[in-house]
Amino acid sequence: MAFLKKKEEKLPIGSVLNFSAGCVQLAGRNRVSPSPSGSNIMRRKIPFVVGKIYHIYNRGVAKCQICNGEADCWRFMQGLCLFNDTKSTSSILWHLERDRSRLTMNVLKQYLVDHGKSREPLVRIMAYCLMGNHYHLISEEIQEGGITKFMHKLGVGYANYFNNKHKRVGSLFQGRFKNVLVETDQQLLYLLVYINVLNPAEFVAPNWKEQGIPNIGKVLQYAESYIWGTHLEYLGKRKSLIIDKGILDEMLPTPEAYLELVCGVLRGKKYEAVAELMLE
Repeated sequence: MAFLKKKEEKLPIGSVLNFSAGCVQLAGRNRVSPSPSGSNIMRRKIPFVVGKIYHIYNRGVAKCQICNGEADCWRFMQGLCLFNDTKSTSSILWHLERDRSRLTMNVLKQYLVDHGKSREPLVRIMAYCLMGNHYHLISEEIQEGGITKFMHKLGVGYANYFNNKHKRVGSLFQGRFKNVLVETDQQLLYLLVYINVLNPAEFVAPNWKEQGIPNIGKVLQYAESYIWGTHLEYLGKRKSLIIDKGILDEMLPTPEAYLELVCGVLRGKKYEAVAELMLE
């Protein structure tokens, strides 16, 4: 898979994101033990507030891969689904993996239907993109402490799986996940395009940050083929167990409105407005 060869990138921490409309302050075996990184023990520079939307991201420790193949990607996405619940889901993945030789989102969906599993989300996941050595989420805090609890469950659960499978020890992620407060509609829309389209774009236009995008059609075509993000959901070509678009459903009521946004951002080079967000 192409994502396994994703070039190493750098996340700015504690910086300011400059947008054209304003700015956003960055506001078993080999088990990983729960740590303060997923709790309130360590106070965050940008606190989580119910009703606010955040860009959540992190990468592998020492820029290492966090996904070494499709099976890892599916497992991460299954974690996005199952760990976003106020109830414990610790045994579901274990049972599914024991009973199934290949676990996909369709298998997971059928399991939830067959077993009548009701869910009470901790957060609203509005978009995501999983790359070889990092991930991005757009998440809304819908209950006090929800994002912190969810990210702790996701981080520890996935790291335990990854360490056991690949016979490694120690931390998988580079410290605590990072969070950025989104303050305007335009910031939210540009961030959505960055996560859904411009992240996968580096596989077909690796120098787009420095040189621009020479072939927009090629970038759009590749983004539509990239299954580890939410571009397809916003195009109306796939339904997801993971995301709830929230306010974005009102802002982009049709696939055509979303595609118009994407093309406008790419053609107008509006992605330059999120330059300080981009990984180096």
